[in-house]
Amino acid sequence: MTKVESLGIKRLESVHYYVHDLERSRRFYTEVMDFAEIGGSSEALTRAGKQRSLAFLAGNCVVVCIEPRGEGGRAWRWLRKHPDGVGTLNFEVEDVRKAFRLLEGRGGTPIDEVRRFEDERGNEIAFFSITTPFGDTTFRFVERHGYRALYPGLEMHEAPRGGRNRLGFVGFDHTTSNFPTLGHVSLWLEHVMGFERFWEIQFHTADVDPTQQTGSGLRSLVYRDPVSGVKFANNEPWRPFFRSSQINIFNEELRGAGVQHLAITVKDIIGCVRLLRERGLEFMPTPGTYYDALPARLRKVGIGSIDEDLAVLRDLEILVDGDGPGRYLLQIFLKESSGLYHEASAGPFFFEIIQRKGDEGFGAGHFRALFESIERAQQAHPQGVN
Repeated sequence: MTKVESLGIKRLESVHYYVHDLERSRRFYTEVMDFAEIGGSSEALTRAGKQRSLAFLAGNCVVVCIEPRGEGGRAWRWLRKHPDGVGTLNFEVEDVRKAFRLLEGRGGTPIDEVRRFEDERGNEIAFFSITTPFGDTTFRFVERHGYRALYPGLEMHEAPRGGRNRLGFVGFDHTTSNFPTLGHVSLWLEHVMGFERFWEIQFHTADVDPTQQTGSGLRSLVYRDPVSGVKFANNEPWRPFFRSSQINIFNEELRGAGVQHLAITVKDIIGCVRLLRERGLEFMPTPGTYYDALPARLRKVGIGSIDEDLAVLRDLEILVDGDGPGRYLLQIFLKESSGLYHEASAGPFFFEIIQRKGDEGFGAGHFRALFESIERAQQAHPQGVN
């Protein structure tokens, strides 16, 4: 691929998350995830947009939860079609007009023109949005010059309320999205966004027991902005058993392609997960067979030893992977929102928590090892996985 000019992305600044129950989201972020509430939509913006917003911050992670207030607003339109989910990804850029020009020239589809605002002190913000192949999720590009609020009409609290980030969240590591097919997504990320292919994997667990008529598989392509390092992991179902694959089931539950999870980097994953479990937060289960095979798998990929006690990782169900001596990562996935709240309308989105220790990959070894372990455990215990 011929390299194209950079959009000047600096970081993934924030996400807009459309929800049915804003107070439930407030409790989750401030009481469980230890985010601070930093602002909310003004009365005027709430009336004009027909939706109420609350913004939460931990480290450099900002999540804006938005609930409909009446009919006709963006959140209302999203939730008529989808369960709760990520509707907008916001990127801070160096020069918003340059980003607009480059995107439009490369076939991007702007939703609006660049809009510029000033606060009472003369600080400026400018932004615009585009459509994407990520289902109904849009991208917004933002340029700031001293403008404190996340966007016009969102009133920032004088002091943060609630959580104090005792879990040690640092920032967004990557965004993972699921699609029925990746062909058009890959072309769009390369030729419109100017991202480069960074990592990929494909596998299927049908070989665990060839007599089985089920299995789990995926193809994953990771793209990275070469300047900022912003990363997107993108999955499609992998044959056979396409319809029963986890990726296809996600798309059916979301009722379209979209963001499956956001990964948040953390300073100390063991302390973070231990505290979250004490608070009653549920994670996706990892069968014991994963840890039975872990020492041999770590030796096979050349990691050798790790700093953590494997018994502690087993107890907390934290996953491990890497690509060589001293280079590995630790990660765990929260249960999807519908499972946390026991309500289908909460949607299939979830968070990943990740601690990188020299490895910049995406857990290729644990992807397959975990999927295979689940298959074997299901065969050994047909009534469920312990």
